[in-house]
Amino acid sequence: MTRICVAGGTGQVGREVVQQALAQGHAVAVLSRNPPPEGTANDADGVAYFRGDVTTGEGLLESLAGSDVVIDCLEGQSGKALRQFAAGGALLMSAALEAGVSKAVLLSIVNCDQTSYGFYRSKADKERVYARTALETATVRATQFHSLAARLFSAGSRVGLIPVIRGARLQTISPGDVAAALLEEALAPASGQQHRLRTIGGPEVQDMKSMAQTWKRVTGAKGLVAPLPLPGAMGTFLREGRNLVPGEAYGRETLEAWLAKCRENL
Repeated sequence: MTRICVAGGTGQVGREVVQQALAQGHAVAVLSRNPPPEGTANDADGVAYFRGDVTTGEGLLESLAGSDVVIDCLEGQSGKALRQFAAGGALLMSAALEAGVSKAVLLSIVNCDQTSYGFYRSKADKERVYARTALETATVRATQFHSLAARLFSAGSRVGLIPVIRGARLQTISPGDVAAALLEEALAPASGQQHRLRTIGGPEVQDMKSMAQTWKRVTGAKGLVAPLPLPGAMGTFLREGRNLVPGEAYGRETLEAWLAKCRENL
């Protein structure tokens, strides 16, 4: 049995990592700024929850104590969390070294170092932090999640206009498949490489118009599918296909299958 600390274990991918690790018989500690209250549905048996903050270092050593590996599923979407995303990674790695953790696995984004878009740039900065640490590390770069497309389509549907980015194709992947890859890296024997980079993509490359039509059919939502331009760094990144890794498909759960499974939450 391995003890795994999941940083961001209450988030979208982190929850999947926790569930899969428990199913495989491992001990799990979760580091979160907002752990679930005791006795709630999210307070799973067999999980030790710790309140911590990687922007300050609060609670990091306590959450990492006794762990063999840490899986970093944290996100920094905006504000302080985005500005200090890479610095938070450095604090987490410093605490992991002090706690005697032997390996760290980082969740990142495909080709995040090939755009100036702020959120992606913060991911690339954090990758470099992990590549400099004395710990053995593995970075798993994934394509966009199915939920990203679903949220975009849902938001547009509420005003009757479902936006799709003109010229963009996506290779979305389910959070469960991403979690499986993170756990594979966490549990793999030492590879002889101090720092590994692995890239995974979803099972299908699709244009956004066909994805929107699939979303409408599965969810029963209404709205006009409208191709729209996306200016700026992110638009260029998508139109040039740098978000795609067709030769490295890993995920098995298609967008349609994921939508059908999660329909009640969409």
